[in-house]
Amino acid sequence: MYYKQINISKMSKIVADKDYLVTANSRIIVVTAGVRQQRGESRLNLVQRNANIFKHIIPQIVKYSPDCTLIVVSNPVDVLIYVTWKLSGLPKHRVIGSGTNLDSARFCHIMAEKLGIHSSSFNGYILGEHGDSSVPVWSEANVTEVSLQKLNPDIGTDKDAENWKEAHKMVVDSAYEVIKLKGYTNWAIGLSVADLTESLVKNLSRVHPVSTMVKGMYGISEEVYLSLPCVLNSSGVGSVINMTLTDEEIAQLKKSTDTLWGIQKDLKVL
Repeated sequence: MYYKQINISKMSKIVADKDYLVTANSRIIVVTAGVRQQRGESRLNLVQRNANIFKHIIPQIVKYSPDCTLIVVSNPVDVLIYVTWKLSGLPKHRVIGSGTNLDSARFCHIMAEKLGIHSSSFNGYILGEHGDSSVPVWSEANVTEVSLQKLNPDIGTDKDAENWKEAHKMVVDSAYEVIKLKGYTNWAIGLSVADLTESLVKNLSRVHPVSTMVKGMYGISEEVYLSLPCVLNSSGVGSVINMTLTDEEIAQLKKSTDTLWGIQKDLKVL
């Protein structure tokens, strides 16, 4: 089933149909289609099944909305956004994955809860793969510009007596826990994607950690989509913020790259 939301005088009208024609001339299209992640199944195990589905979906979307910006939510999102880019022929700045936008929000909530402050007062990012090899950026984690790493140089490492790395583990495990309890995820990712869509529709130029093409950044030579802080506006990804990461964080990003490229290189996309 394909949906199109039409905004008339600030009132939304939802149109549904089985024909892709209903999506014609859309500015933004959010792709959530795909087989459901099973209990205990990693996101990467989903890849070939969902890639085959995308071969039917993406060409039809672009046929009717050649000027759209695509947001892919289906998992494994970083691989499927690469598949979408290849199938669509769209420029890379108009092909976006929901990436670690939700992971970062969960990270801020968990860290703030542990610190006893409101989540809006904690600043931190989860980058890289949306999944098991995601990268918590401890070097940039701060409360009102007070660096947690300066207060605790071992934060997030095995030497950390306060075990802050548990916060990242909770982020990674959260989706699996939700699937275990109710069989699927919906509300949190829905709110996260609404957040991304608002930045695009309203041309807000807000920064979000979303999955984007990272070839040529941080020494990465492969065509891989990973989450980095991106400025989102009416054109899609307006720019990518070049964060000053530590050598260890860059190494972890490259590990994410290797994980994803190991899957992508054997995919039959076209």
